[in-house]
Amino acid sequence: MTKADERYMRRCIELALLGSGYTAPNPLVGAVLVHENRIIGEGYHEKFGEAHAEVNCINSVQPADRSLISRSTLFVSLEPCAHYGKTPPCTDLIIRENIPHIVIGCRDPFEKVNGKGIEKLVQAGRKVNTGILEKECGELNKRFFTFHRRHRPYIILKWAQTADGFIGSSKGSERLRITNNTTNRLVHRWRSEEAAILVGTNTALQDDPSLNTRLWTGRSPVRLVLDRSLRLPVSLKLFNGEQPTVIFNERESRQDGQLRYYLLDGQTDLVTQIVKGCYQLQLQSLIVEGGAVLLNSFIASDIWDEARLITNNKMNATGGTIAPSLINARNYATENLGDDTIQYYFNEQLK
Repeated sequence: MTKADERYMRRCIELALLGSGYTAPNPLVGAVLVHENRIIGEGYHEKFGEAHAEVNCINSVQPADRSLISRSTLFVSLEPCAHYGKTPPCTDLIIRENIPHIVIGCRDPFEKVNGKGIEKLVQAGRKVNTGILEKECGELNKRFFTFHRRHRPYIILKWAQTADGFIGSSKGSERLRITNNTTNRLVHRWRSEEAAILVGTNTALQDDPSLNTRLWTGRSPVRLVLDRSLRLPVSLKLFNGEQPTVIFNERESRQDGQLRYYLLDGQTDLVTQIVKGCYQLQLQSLIVEGGAVLLNSFIASDIWDEARLITNNKMNATGGTIAPSLINARNYATENLGDDTIQYYFNEQLK
């Protein structure tokens, strides 16, 4: 790997990130076309169902540079697809444009690709290099990779706690507002980046959350709520029909407009059932926002990938619902937003 290879692949990653929150269930992908150390085309996958990164990259080449395409190197963060989906195979376009050299960040684990794109390009006589910034390109699509390799969504645990370690008020019906306005906007940005968001019955009852992205520009996630006996009142915001909502329960399975009732089997481990349901529903990523019982269930099952813990350093509750305690967690970043400190963890058992 040369310094130039690394530089162009980093640019692919930068471009790919521009599609965050819009490409799922497709991966984030960026592409750069280079002729004699000059970028003549750039593109990224902007939205699910629309053109892939390679197509946008090639289409961005100016008329004066079109003759250079067949003498250029295409850098792409993920293996080009070789199958028909919402769009035609990108490998066919690359071959048709006579691009002689393709540099790929990492292989695509999706069963319809997974080496087939590379094989098709090699069979067509193209030079292919792989594994350029492979770790970074894999991290870019950790949600997509987790879904296809582990057959479950990428799971993020998130909660806010007071300085003395409580997430809920001692007054059960009173919502404890912990985070500041800046942190609230950040949390809504996080929501826009994930496929689904999950809360338990008690959180739904006490907080009556909307679980949308009203404080941020972006798509709202699919709302998931655990309500085993279907005791939640339909007057809650979760049932307003404004976005897709799935109710995990042990009573019935049916669809009612934007509401879907997903039947749990009531036998196997609860977290395993929820995770299986998310996989069946094609939800590649999940934020678990509470409450404490649900969060602790995921921690005890050791089925989570990342945790984001927000602490208000100046608020004390002196009682209430005790915050969860992580295990197998390694802190990899910390940031401060006013009185709020955000600590980021990954599950070191999975690294």
